Amino acid sequence: MKSITFFLAAFLLLGITRADAQSVLGDEKAYDGVVKREHIMNRKPIPYTPIREADVMWKRRIWRIVDLREKINLPLYFPIANDVNGLRSLTNVLYKAVTEEVSLRVYSASVDDFSVEVTPGDIKKLTEKSYEKTIPSMMDPTVDTTILITESFSPNRVKKVLLKEEWFFDRQRSVLDVRILGIALLYEQDDKEKGDQPLFWVYFPEARNVLAKYDVFNRQNPMERRSFDDIFWKRQFSSYIIKEENVYDRSINEYKKGLDALLESNRIKEDMILKEHDLWEF
Repeated sequence: MKSITFFLAAFLLLGITRADAQSVLGDEKAYDGVVKREHIMNRKPIPYTPIREADVMWKRRIWRIVDLREKINLPLYFPIANDVNGLRSLTNVLYKAVTEEVSLRVYSASVDDFSVEVTPGDIKKLTEKSYEKTIPSMMDPTVDTTILITESFSPNRVKKVLLKEEWFFDRQRSVLDVRILGIALLYEQDDKEKGDQPLFWVYFPEARNVLAKYDVFNRQNPMERRSFDDIFWKRQFSSYIIKEENVYDRSINEYKKGLDALLESNRIKEDMILKEHDLWEF
């Protein structure tokens, strides 16, 4: 009788232990890290300072290229293809936002004034192609066979980003400030001699809500990961000017070549610095 009672108690204890273990295992899910990184997905971009039209004493519109392969810009470039440890490249964030998540409005690359809105399907037609190709048959080389080849969007073909921004002097705050108006991905064409082709334009003030929710890898402290919006807000990237607002609406490479084009880009940048000094009143 005692042995039956002992085995019954042991059986009940084992059942309780298993139930407790299952409840513990069911309450907590595995995650990669010592803490859950939940704040970044709830982040909102820092709001712009309100500006009155009467306070803008001077302004200049600038177009610049951000080469993602430069060392300081590598956090924007990697990981190239897929998400790695919760990180995305700038290319993947923007492309998925306009084609898959449809969380951003997208505008045609033919004009940069955000007046022509396009659909995600229009963007996919530029990056996703299907065509037939005739090759010799593996069974009989004398007989040709036709296969269907499908090409999808390749993030590694986006090596540069085009920014459209406006510099202005706010006399209310006595500062030379800048606002990025638009951002475009430059897609490498099949014929590399033709250069890169803008895929689409995204209105940057609207894109900030998306860019603020994704981390950028920090070499010094991976725990302190700033967002893409922080990178652009703090101007922590390298770029060069390709165009300034002008009556002819022409880019620098249309009237300057080689080293002269680089010197012209530096001249425009220095002119804006001198303009800020000239607008100060002592």
